[in-house]
Amino acid sequence: MEILRFGPGYRRLGGPPGTKNVEGQVIMHDDRAVVSELAFGRYAMIAPHTNPENTALFIVISGAGWVQVGDERERVNHGEAVVWPAGELHGAYTDGTEMRAIVVELSGTEPRYIESVAHAAVADVSATPAEGSLAERQLKRDEYDSSEGEPW
Repeated sequence: MEILRFGPGYRRLGGPPGTKNVEGQVIMHDDRAVVSELAFGRYAMIAPHTNPENTALFIVISGAGWVQVGDERERVNHGEAVVWPAGELHGAYTDGTEMRAIVVELSGTEPRYIESVAHAAVADVSATPAEGSLAERQLKRDEYDSSEGEPW
């Protein structure tokens, strides 16, 4: 088993020309796909560009920002994703917020296939409410039992 590390401490500044205040890390790559994590600071931008070969799925995992495909611009929030079709102008930016995203670039894959996979994955998820409650908090430090975990 190989543990792939990303996140703070592993990211580097970079991106296509015109990119600013975006750090990223390739998590994995082979002939079929490239998976990367991107961290956008406030007022960050991946300048609009094209990738003639790869269709990408831009998955926002925290924060919010804006994405562009062609002439269209839309706001995106965590828990949302957008398809960047191969050969089409695309980019992303933040205004006063930060945003983290996972980008999955698939080589030679039709955009409609990626969209159908993404929609099917979302449709198959059935959310059930969580059950339980918070544990009672110890009232005094001397009543703390170290076997129960971190002290409050």
